[in-house]
Amino acid sequence: MARVKLYLPENVLGTFRIPVRITDINYGNHLGNAALVEIIHEVRVQFLQTHGFTELNAGGIALIMNELVVEYKNESFYNDHLIITVSCGDITKVSFELYYEISVVRDQEKFLIAIAKTGMVGYDYTVKKVTAISNEMKEILNAQM
Repeated sequence: MARVKLYLPENVLGTFRIPVRITDINYGNHLGNAALVEIIHEVRVQFLQTHGFTELNAGGIALIMNELVVEYKNESFYNDHLIITVSCGDITKVSFELYYEISVVRDQEKFLIAIAKTGMVGYDYTVKKVTAISNEMKEILNAQM
Protein backbone atom coordinates (compact mmCIF):
# COMPACT_ATOMS: atom_id res chain seq x y z
CA MET A 1 0.00 0.00 0.00
CA ALA A 2 1.42 3.38 -0.99
CA ARG A 3 1.81 5.83 1.88
CA VAL A 4 0.60 9.40 1.66
CA LYS A 5 3.45 11.91 1.76
CA LEU A 6 2.67 15.54 2.56
CA TYR A 7 5.12 18.40 2.00
CA LEU A 8 4.70 21.56 4.04
CA PRO A 9 4.57 24.90 2.24
CA GLU A 10 6.95 27.56 3.53
CA ASN A 11 4.44 30.41 3.98
CA VAL A 12 3.57 30.11 7.67
CA LEU A 13 0.29 31.84 8.56
CA GLY A 14 0.32 31.25 12.31
CA THR A 15 1.28 29.00 15.19
CA PHE A 16 -1.17 27.74 17.78
CA ARG A 17 -0.89 25.72 20.99
CA ILE A 18 -3.46 23.12 21.98
CA PRO A 19 -3.23 20.87 25.07
CA VAL A 20 -3.99 17.17 24.75
CA ARG A 21 -6.92 16.49 27.07
CA ILE A 22 -7.67 13.21 28.82
CA THR A 23 -10.73 12.88 26.58
CA ASP A 24 -8.39 12.94 23.53
CA ILE A 25 -6.70 9.72 24.65
CA ASN A 26 -7.78 6.39 23.14
CA TYR A 27 -7.51 2.78 24.31
CA GLY A 28 -3.86 2.71 23.14
CA ASN A 29 -3.15 5.39 25.77
CA HIS A 30 -2.21 8.00 23.14
CA LEU A 31 -3.91 10.75 21.12
CA GLY A 32 -6.69 9.18 19.06
CA ASN A 33 -7.12 9.91 15.36
CA ALA A 34 -10.63 11.34 15.82
CA ALA A 35 -9.32 13.70 18.52
CA LEU A 36 -6.51 14.85 16.22
CA VAL A 37 -9.09 15.77 13.56
CA GLU A 38 -10.99 17.77 16.20
CA ILE A 39 -7.77 19.55 17.20
CA ILE A 40 -7.09 20.45 13.56
CA HIS A 41 -10.62 21.87 13.36
CA GLU A 42 -10.04 23.90 16.54
CA VAL A 43 -6.80 25.33 15.12
CA ARG A 44 -8.53 26.27 11.85
CA VAL A 45 -11.26 28.10 13.79
CA GLN A 46 -8.65 29.91 15.92
CA PHE A 47 -6.73 30.89 12.77
CA LEU A 48 -9.89 32.32 11.20
CA GLN A 49 -10.77 34.16 14.44
CA THR A 50 -7.41 35.94 14.46
CA HIS A 51 -8.65 37.64 11.27
CA GLY A 52 -12.22 38.27 12.46
CA PHE A 53 -13.61 35.37 10.41
CA THR A 54 -15.59 32.23 11.13
CA GLU A 55 -16.20 29.17 9.00
CA LEU A 56 -19.68 30.54 8.28
CA ASN A 57 -18.42 34.02 7.39
CA ALA A 58 -14.94 34.27 5.93
CA GLY A 59 -15.23 37.60 4.17
CA GLY A 60 -18.88 37.13 3.28
CA ILE A 61 -18.81 33.47 2.29
CA ALA A 62 -18.80 30.20 4.21
CA LEU A 63 -16.08 27.57 4.13
CA ILE A 64 -16.57 23.83 3.97
CA MET A 65 -13.94 21.13 4.13
CA ASN A 66 -13.79 18.87 1.09
CA GLU A 67 -10.59 17.00 1.87
CA LEU A 68 -8.63 15.78 4.87
CA VAL A 69 -5.27 14.00 4.79
CA VAL A 70 -3.24 13.08 7.87
CA GLU A 71 0.24 11.60 7.90
CA TYR A 72 0.97 10.26 11.39
CA LYS A 73 4.57 10.36 12.61
CA ASN A 74 4.67 9.84 16.42
CA GLU A 75 2.42 9.33 19.39
CA SER A 76 1.14 12.16 21.52
CA PHE A 77 0.06 11.75 25.13
CA TYR A 78 -2.09 13.31 27.82
CA ASN A 79 -0.60 16.62 29.03
CA ASP A 80 1.33 17.22 25.81
CA HIS A 81 0.99 20.77 24.55
CA LEU A 82 0.81 20.51 20.79
CA ILE A 83 2.45 23.21 18.71
CA ILE A 84 0.58 23.53 15.43
CA THR A 85 1.92 25.63 12.61
CA VAL A 86 -0.54 26.52 9.84
CA SER A 87 0.53 27.26 6.28
CA CYS A 88 -1.24 27.63 2.96
CA GLY A 89 -0.79 25.53 -0.16
CA ASP A 90 -2.60 25.92 -3.46
CA ILE A 91 -5.25 28.62 -3.85
CA THR A 92 -7.85 28.54 -6.63
CA LYS A 93 -10.85 30.72 -7.35
CA VAL A 94 -13.08 28.61 -5.09
CA SER A 95 -10.71 26.71 -2.79
CA PHE A 96 -7.47 26.61 -0.84
CA GLU A 97 -5.34 24.15 1.08
CA LEU A 98 -4.31 24.54 4.71
CA TYR A 99 -1.41 22.50 6.05
CA TYR A 100 -0.78 21.72 9.71
CA GLU A 101 2.56 20.73 11.21
CA ILE A 102 1.74 19.20 14.59
CA SER A 103 4.61 18.75 17.03
CA VAL A 104 5.41 18.64 20.72
CA VAL A 105 8.48 19.43 22.80
CA ARG A 106 9.33 16.93 25.52
CA ASP A 107 12.52 17.10 27.58
CA GLN A 108 13.80 19.87 25.29
CA GLU A 109 13.43 17.66 22.20
CA LYS A 110 10.94 18.35 19.41
CA PHE A 111 8.84 15.45 18.13
CA LEU A 112 6.81 15.67 14.94
CA ILE A 113 3.42 14.13 15.73
CA ALA A 114 1.67 14.54 12.37
CA ILE A 115 1.36 16.55 9.20
CA ALA A 116 -2.15 17.23 7.94
CA LYS A 117 -3.86 18.98 5.06
CA THR A 118 -7.43 20.21 4.73
CA GLY A 119 -8.97 21.33 1.47
CA MET A 120 -11.35 24.25 2.05
CA VAL A 121 -14.00 25.38 -0.43
CA GLY A 122 -16.02 28.60 -0.57
CA TYR A 123 -19.72 27.84 -0.15
CA ASP A 124 -22.95 29.80 -0.28
CA TYR A 125 -25.48 28.14 2.02
CA THR A 126 -28.37 30.25 0.72
CA VAL A 127 -28.12 28.75 -2.79
CA LYS A 128 -26.31 25.56 -1.69
CA LYS A 129 -23.47 25.99 -4.18
CA VAL A 130 -19.71 26.32 -4.29
CA THR A 131 -18.67 29.95 -4.66
CA ALA A 132 -15.49 31.99 -5.01
CA ILE A 133 -13.52 32.63 -1.84
CA SER A 134 -13.38 36.27 -0.82
CA ASN A 135 -10.57 38.62 -1.76
CA GLU A 136 -10.05 39.26 1.98
CA MET A 137 -9.49 35.54 2.52
CA LYS A 138 -7.05 35.39 -0.40
CA GLU A 139 -5.05 38.31 1.05
CA ILE A 140 -4.74 36.50 4.40
CA LEU A 141 -3.70 33.27 2.72
CA ASN A 142 -1.04 35.03 0.67
CA ALA A 143 0.47 36.72 3.76
CA GLN A 144 3.55 35.32 5.43
CA MET A 145 4.82 35.59 8.96
